[in-house]
Amino acid sequence: MMSKLIIVESPAKAKTIKNFLGSEYKVIASKGHIRDLPKSSFGIKIDGDKFTPEYRISSDHSALVKEIKALASDADEIYLATDEDREGEAIAYHIATAIGKKPEALPRIVFHEITKSAIEAALANPRVLDMNSVNAQQARRLLDRIVGYKLSPLLNIKIQRGLSAGRVQSSALKILVDREREIRDFKPIEYFSIDTKFKSDLEAELVEFQGSKIEKLTITNKQRAQFILDTLKNDKFQISQIESKERKTNAQPPFMTSTLQQSASNRLGFSPKKTMILAQSLYEGVQTNSGFMGAITYMRTDSLNIAKEALNAAREIIKSEFGLDYLPKSANIYTTKSKGAQEAHEAIRPTNLSFTPQIAAQYLEKDMLKLYTLIYNRFLASQMSPSISQTQNIMIKSDNATFKLSGRKVVFDGFYKVYGDMDKDKILPVLNIGETMSVESMQSSGHFTEPPSRYSEAGLVKKLESLGIGRPSTYAPTISLLTSRDYVKVEKKQLIPNDIAFTITSVLEENFKDIVDSEFTSKMEEKLDDIAENKADWQEVLSKFYYPFIAKIDDGKKNIKSQKVAQPIGENCPDCGGELVKRKGKFGEFIACSNFPKCKYSRNLLGQAKFEKKEPSKIGVNCPECGSDIVERFSKKGKFYGCSNYPKCKFISNYPPAGKNCPECSKYMVFKELKKGKFNECPACKYKEEVSNNE
Repeated sequence: MMSKLIIVESPAKAKTIKNFLGSEYKVIASKGHIRDLPKSSFGIKIDGDKFTPEYRISSDHSALVKEIKALASDADEIYLATDEDREGEAIAYHIATAIGKKPEALPRIVFHEITKSAIEAALANPRVLDMNSVNAQQARRLLDRIVGYKLSPLLNIKIQRGLSAGRVQSSALKILVDREREIRDFKPIEYFSIDTKFKSDLEAELVEFQGSKIEKLTITNKQRAQFILDTLKNDKFQISQIESKERKTNAQPPFMTSTLQQSASNRLGFSPKKTMILAQSLYEGVQTNSGFMGAITYMRTDSLNIAKEALNAAREIIKSEFGLDYLPKSANIYTTKSKGAQEAHEAIRPTNLSFTPQIAAQYLEKDMLKLYTLIYNRFLASQMSPSISQTQNIMIKSDNATFKLSGRKVVFDGFYKVYGDMDKDKILPVLNIGETMSVESMQSSGHFTEPPSRYSEAGLVKKLESLGIGRPSTYAPTISLLTSRDYVKVEKKQLIPNDIAFTITSVLEENFKDIVDSEFTSKMEEKLDDIAENKADWQEVLSKFYYPFIAKIDDGKKNIKSQKVAQPIGENCPDCGGELVKRKGKFGEFIACSNFPKCKYSRNLLGQAKFEKKEPSKIGVNCPECGSDIVERFSKKGKFYGCSNYPKCKFISNYPPAGKNCPECSKYMVFKELKKGKFNECPACKYKEEVSNNE
């Protein structure tokens, strides 16, 4: 029997695929990128217009690469089966290179969902590696390294230590800073409304007074408002016009990455990062009674395409469960408006519509079920009939004014039957033209215009997408980077830039306009698209960016004025006798010696010297990767668990390892204590077992 090896990037994905294949197949995961640019050096060799990345196999992947090599040497056929996007194409390229194979010689298989039929179809129709996509990813990686490695040190010198800049990151930060500048510069305008109720407590809007149209800011002083009230107090009103219209609201398209992140944020309160982690798990595979199955299609996509089989399945369910009224005559087809859309995927949808949210509830944890339900309902609703509403506008006139009553009644709920969020009815009583309308109350109210609102995470994703900044895979990491580096804080779901964000943005605006310019960043994305489509040479794109950029770096080193503020506090350093000054750091103000870096004395503002490093506490469990002790560690985000042999061993976990292996997949398990009880869980395959109180 022939031996066949399939190489994917995720252990969970490997397990799900293995579930569908025979014993002649071995499936192994690379656990993401096995080669990358070095962390401790620039890692790009530049010779004129030639840019050569100096890739390294990371230390935590060296043993895995040996294992893949050994399996590959025994295999009759080797399939590269990483995700079908540029990142996945590059991972496949690096895998082939690392195991000593010619990338173009290995069959490349792709699929948008991890189901038996999709895997079998992919194996029957392999293709060759797409080097244009690989080069587009390499260009992106090198561009980001060039900006980060050359610009970040300059910010450290000119502003403060610990700062970083990035091609997409800095452009996104400027969007937030610009909005905050608008808010700070905003000057409220006072305006007045005429609040009127006619008989039967019907609230009406003043739309015309003495021949002039009334809009939001028309009445800007109290005297004018009072004049209107005095003029109208003796007027007689009657209905002059009744207008009824039927309004159709079409179903929304199925999700792509950006709209999934926005809806999950608005409806479920999930951050983009959390949404993508949950979606990744749903895509790679969930445990059911019949084994592992991929529950949704690939979740990094800006496509709205839907497979014909999926459309037919959706229409069958709509017909059988809701009736023909809810089924359009033909399938609803959607096209993306995403600027620069390039990923060759489907929209995000369930892989199996018979795996309903009600059935999924038996297998999915709470938050994963919420996201799956959102995806399931959105997809099903996208193939349903429009909703139909009856809208009414009733005009009430006097000699001096016109008021408008508005009403709405749902005639047919359509796709809202599944997706919800329909506006409530506001039904008006039966009224007739010429009917007299008595005034129950009329008064004026003062208001002030509001400043523009800050961006939420969902709002920033929408803005980045509309400007063509980044791609589906970059939205969540960009926001996470801004918050983790304390450039931005999140308060009441709003993104608020900190003071350091203004300083960074101002320096970049003045000296590196391209880096924070959304149009420039968007055009760079288009150039990457051109590389992927073989319309541009990746080396030429790098060269045209690199040399002007480096010239600005060199000029900045000489001419950018230092933004560092060091205020003397009138004390001498106890270590070297130098002057002590107050400085600003990444985590706020502190006291330090003016002779830094020769003297490294520092203390916090309360006068305490830096604390001695405390030995981390052991938890009595060995590291599942190297056998050393697992210890408690702490970061800004809270407690986590890591190997005492760090940095040689980089094992970390949000939950304490349980000291036992999973009976299903033999990986390590972690201990969780939640409201619903105590249990051990496998992070790889999600197998769970309850833990009794006396264990």
